Amino acid sequence: MKYSNYLWLAIPAVIATGCGTKPDAASDVPKRTVFFDKSAMDTTISPGNDFYNYASGAWLKKTEIPASETGWGSFYTLFDDNTKNLHKILEETSAGKHDEGSLDQKVGDLYASGMDTVAIEKLGYTPIKPLLAKIAALQDYKALVNFAAASYKDGDGYLFGFYVGPDDKNSTKNMAQFGQTGISLPNRDYYLEKQHAEIKAKYEKYVAQVFTLIGDDAATAAKKAAEVVKLETEIAKSHKTPVELRDPQKNYNKFLVADLQKRIPDIDLKNVLDKMDVKTDTVLVGQPGYYVALNGLLKSQPIDTWKKYLQFKTVNGSASYLSKAFRDARFDFFGKTLNGQKVQKERWKSISYEVDGGIGELLGQLYVAKYFTPEAKTRMLDLVNNLQGVYKERIEKLDWMSNETKDKAKAKLASFVKKIGYPDTWKKYDDVNITRTAYYDNMQSISKHNYAEQIKKVDQKVDKTEWGMTPPTVNAYYNPSFNEIVFPAGILQFPFFDKDADDAINYGAIGAVIGHEMTHGFDDQGAQYDKDGNLKNWWSKTDETKFKAKTQVVVDQYNKFEVFKGLNVNGALTQGENIADIGGLTIAYNAFKNTAQGKSDTKIDGLTPDQRFFLAYAQVWRIKTRDETMKVRLSSDPHSPEMYRVNGPLSNMPEFYKAFGVKPGDKLYREEKDRVKIW
Repeated sequence: MKYSNYLWLAIPAVIATGCGTKPDAASDVPKRTVFFDKSAMDTTISPGNDFYNYASGAWLKKTEIPASETGWGSFYTLFDDNTKNLHKILEETSAGKHDEGSLDQKVGDLYASGMDTVAIEKLGYTPIKPLLAKIAALQDYKALVNFAAASYKDGDGYLFGFYVGPDDKNSTKNMAQFGQTGISLPNRDYYLEKQHAEIKAKYEKYVAQVFTLIGDDAATAAKKAAEVVKLETEIAKSHKTPVELRDPQKNYNKFLVADLQKRIPDIDLKNVLDKMDVKTDTVLVGQPGYYVALNGLLKSQPIDTWKKYLQFKTVNGSASYLSKAFRDARFDFFGKTLNGQKVQKERWKSISYEVDGGIGELLGQLYVAKYFTPEAKTRMLDLVNNLQGVYKERIEKLDWMSNETKDKAKAKLASFVKKIGYPDTWKKYDDVNITRTAYYDNMQSISKHNYAEQIKKVDQKVDKTEWGMTPPTVNAYYNPSFNEIVFPAGILQFPFFDKDADDAINYGAIGAVIGHEMTHGFDDQGAQYDKDGNLKNWWSKTDETKFKAKTQVVVDQYNKFEVFKGLNVNGALTQGENIADIGGLTIAYNAFKNTAQGKSDTKIDGLTPDQRFFLAYAQVWRIKTRDETMKVRLSSDPHSPEMYRVNGPLSNMPEFYKAFGVKPGDKLYREEKDRVKIW
């Protein structure tokens, strides 16, 4: 999916500390009796100065990030608990005997093949030797392009950032689409900016290590690595920045194949598409600059350099499926050096992720049967509908938007497709061959399936029943082309959601998540799409000008949040998520005030309903992150650090001020004229 707004970008999780549970006889979902962790609070901190640490400071002080993690807290712990549930399913399924080709056979045998480290170790890098040999045999850049294109059908793919998805300006039709690709570091800045020079140097050492693992001596490997990184640096110069990638209009470029060919004369585009089995005369290209640069680099760079580049790409991309030496080398750079992770995750966790990522709608069927109740889906739908109604009311009362634009905004809101838990129709993987003895081959078969599934969609009608996440995923998203809000079963668990929790907890947690995804339909990007999912301006000129002025206030606010000395949040990169956080929390609060608890003064745990609502929201975002990971996030993640996902929105909410007595002079206090007031 080209453009979707996710609640969370990294690997997710939840808070188990201080939560009483007991078995629920009706399902395998534990029944909770305690829904707020009061022991996590640091009441020595003024809530008006730093609500994030007031709500979770004690927890933050005593919590150590596990060595195998890049962070720890809400998303991470839920993700970890969820993985343990998947593990139970996978262990049980892999231990049984099943009919060949059945759901259970494929799920169980894929897991078993990944856990068979003896067989994987014995093979070393044998599974990719035929691919490396093909690369070694390439004679010129034309052969290179032919190989790169044909490799997509085999489950590989080089040089072309290819996918199939809705035409942004005609959301009912799928199109062949190309985007920038070709680099392995997080973004172009890691190759071009001095502040990342140390990471780049260590990356080059990793590239050299890869070459030693496939037989080169140290001196030869170092020379090859220098060539590869130099080529990637040239490629990076053609890339757009993360902020530039956020502009859907500038990243929408439709070409007749014949017209695009004129821009890239040394890439036989018709031949490329034929070798990729793509039949079309029109394509979308997100970043044409990359392909113009590639066209030049194919001839200006020696073929031997390109071959070394593809060999490295092959090994690096396959390392997770090869023997321990390859897995360790990749982890030492991407896990340890880049993200600060101390040790690798247990093997069963990694393979559980791979099964979910590979055949997630097979595993998902087993998962929802065991861990997602019909009652949870019903309660969740009620919450979504309640927030949708409140959103409509707030749009009607906006003082800055004309009635004409309000009508179109309400029509878009009413058109939201709501997906909760799992798909109504499950995907089939009939062409995926899985055996217990060939992990690499299994993953390759899945890749071939995914590609074949994509190219069948080229120039065909969009199926808006499809999901972009698997049911066990601990995340949520808004997709503007589908105009949909999606909440997989994985995130519909405590602390985000519990069918037995009081409304303050559920509205402060999952309510804010629901509001967040709804608001993505009206953030700086989503607001450019109409109710049918088309990239089309539905705003009056005056309203659009007012809206942009209001979103600029968000950018300016978040630019001032300093994370490390001299290193601040990038307000332009994070503005969509920040708008969604601010709007989502506001909508959730207003919906909560329509409930019986929201209208009452009844205290729980000594907290008023409003206090409990805001604290539930804050504890959802209690996360400790390694410095290395946070620095990567600041350069490429559209989500703000968790402290500012709490303190940022709350500093704009007068209802929060009232609940906790925030007054002028407090650090979170803003004059009314300086507060964000959009949705």
